[in-house]
Amino acid sequence: MNIFKVGDSQKAICESCQSVENVTFQLRNVPFNDGSGIATNILAGVCNKCNEVILIPQQSAPLINKQLRATRKPIESKVPAHFVDMLNNACAELGAQPDFSNALIKYYVHMLSHEAMPTDELKTYLKSNLAAGKSDKRISLKSSILRDELATLRSKTHIKSTSSVIKAIVLKIHDDIQVHPQPNLINQLKGVVAAVS
Repeated sequence: MNIFKVGDSQKAICESCQSVENVTFQLRNVPFNDGSGIATNILAGVCNKCNEVILIPQQSAPLINKQLRATRKPIESKVPAHFVDMLNNACAELGAQPDFSNALIKYYVHMLSHEAMPTDELKTYLKSNLAAGKSDKRISLKSSILRDELATLRSKTHIKSTSSVIKAIVLKIHDDIQVHPQPNLINQLKGVVAAVS
């Protein structure tokens, strides 16, 4: 990947000018493709003739994605208070702080939706005694791909609501880490904790 600096230039096709034009890299505000907002202060190639952004270098993609994720509405789920306790205890078992719990849920959602973990038992967790209780705590998750992965899980498991899927995943986390510890999985998760700590 070529790394460009502010002030670098090259030639590129400008759709507005309908010709090949000189482009200078500048910091600009660029609208997201989906129209949901604007990425600010992004390195972009600007046509020297019409002053339009016509080129976004690959190096700007991570910053654009970060800003796009920040504009996404979080996925909210209501759970009983003991679910938060189960997540905090699972985090402690992995050597993580309680704020790792959201990353832990997202890890499970990702692995389950991509069939790296079996999904057939998820619905069963919702019939357990631990699944009951007044839902008075909130779990808030943000991720650019989480919505799609949760939709995949709802379809695969025939669990109707996102909140129920999240509840089933928390119960699976509790089972995998504390009730019937899975040593290989626990070691993988400890590696993730070490990497993000």
